[in-house]
Amino acid sequence: MNTSHLFDLSGKTAIVTGGGNGIGKATSKLLAAFGARVVVSDYNLEAAAAVAEEIQQDGGHATAIECDVTKEEALVNLVDKTLEAYGQINILVNNVGGGKAGKEAPSQISLEDFERVFQMNVFSMWRLCQLVAPHMKASGYGSIINMSSMASINKSPAISAYASSKAAINHMTANLAYDFGPDGIRINAIGPGATRTAALDSVLTPEIQEKMLAHTPIKRLGEPEDIAGAVLYFAAPISNWVSGQVIFVNGGGVQTLD
Repeated sequence: MNTSHLFDLSGKTAIVTGGGNGIGKATSKLLAAFGARVVVSDYNLEAAAAVAEEIQQDGGHATAIECDVTKEEALVNLVDKTLEAYGQINILVNNVGGGKAGKEAPSQISLEDFERVFQMNVFSMWRLCQLVAPHMKASGYGSIINMSSMASINKSPAISAYASSKAAINHMTANLAYDFGPDGIRINAIGPGATRTAALDSVLTPEIQEKMLAHTPIKRLGEPEDIAGAVLYFAAPISNWVSGQVIFVNGGGVQTLD
């Protein structure tokens, strides 16, 4: 049985938002390692360019494009520049996300803060899906991966904006699968658990880590590469009949502090 094609992304073009660091960086490098031509998109062009250079030095194909996903003109430019560079779009990884997790009590944030979280985490994803879908249909191959979070199903204080935006991503993904499926486009989501990125490391202490691992069967925190592996599964032909799904990559448990 020839299985080499199952993860082969040769000839396919992938856009990764927030590709300049953390999960986005690991995802960009892994997709490139399996043959994809990767557009590393980030609001920090210098960080995106550094990742693209790493990919090129490893023998892969990548280009960096600056993009603030909260701006319509930046999203349109991202798609246009990708088509200029590679002529097609096959994979979209909507990785950008943000919020003030643990600092979102109603007494601490404004309506504008709440709206900004949804603009970044939900509206930008929906709009990019809308923009790339015709090009995926034309190419004959389409896979969209949205980055959700364990917060989408957990219940915790002071995280109402971020958590509800991630829950919206789950349901949006499931519904868009019906819209995009007839055009040969799959759409899925990934909900990372506590993953060792710069953001987590900035607040992590041995005590916090111990609490996070108390209900985690695999006794370690996640690494960006763990999440990238799930992205690769959804991006590659091996998951050709998988759409509308959310997979939680969390060591088998939850990493809450209670």
